[in-house]
Amino acid sequence: MSEFEIRYGDEVARARRDGTPIVALETTIVSHGLPRPDNLLVARQIEQAVRDNGAVPATIGMLGGQIVVGVDDGQLTRLATSDQVAKLSVRDLAVAAAGGADGATTVAGTSAVAAAAGIGVFATGGLGGVHRDAPYDESADLVALARSPIAVVCAGVKSILDVGATLERLETLGVSVVGYRTNRFPGFFISDSGYPLDWSLDSPDRVAAALRAAREQGVHRGALVVANPLPADEQLDPQLHDRVLREGMARLDAEGITGKAVTPFLLSHFHAATQGRSLAVNVRLILRNAALAASIAVAAAAR
Repeated sequence: MSEFEIRYGDEVARARRDGTPIVALETTIVSHGLPRPDNLLVARQIEQAVRDNGAVPATIGMLGGQIVVGVDDGQLTRLATSDQVAKLSVRDLAVAAAGGADGATTVAGTSAVAAAAGIGVFATGGLGGVHRDAPYDESADLVALARSPIAVVCAGVKSILDVGATLERLETLGVSVVGYRTNRFPGFFISDSGYPLDWSLDSPDRVAAALRAAREQGVHRGALVVANPLPADEQLDPQLHDRVLREGMARLDAEGITGKAVTPFLLSHFHAATQGRSLAVNVRLILRNAALAASIAVAAAAR
């Protein structure tokens, strides 16, 4: 094995050899997205949700400059507890490897690594996108999805973003977006962002069929985003959501926060202002997405 070649954890290596369904998982939610000590507990729960639904979890991260697809529990603990974990998008992977860094992969980084590893399904919480009032400030997730032929199960894009502009960019980039049993695009903490969708699929088998069609047609090279909303009775109260978001946006302006600092600031603000209710919603949606992704991976493996 070459120095920087992708390495596979034992469980994932066996799954690749045996043809067992695999679901890719990110690590940014572990290192940067959730507060300690909840982050490690939730990361283990996400992996278990994948196993409970018939697939093998492949949590992706970088340890000492080595990309690992399927980190073990000790490596997961290291990424969850260290203060020296870099946030890795696609552009950062080679540079971080050369520096021997520990790193957590974003949606973009995870999508790219999963595609390179031949893993066809990825579960996450919410996608990045176009920032509000900043049309030229957009997440690298969007372009990465345009280049990664995988299914990405998510709860839409984070509601702190410009959802309409993000959907327009996904369309321009040729990324397919379908609702899972809905014709409305979810808004992460809330079930309906206010935007309609052209397509809806109602079962893991239907999603697997769409993946197979894309593969056999050989035309579409980008991701299939499967937008999986929380049930309305499990979402964050929409009125509370809107009020907290307005307050958070005002604080951004007052404190001059811009760029990559915006999303973690607003998520932290939501956690504090909702007294932890947004965190509970975040955990619920990622567990549901992991379960659905595993069911899709199982259906795809059977085709």
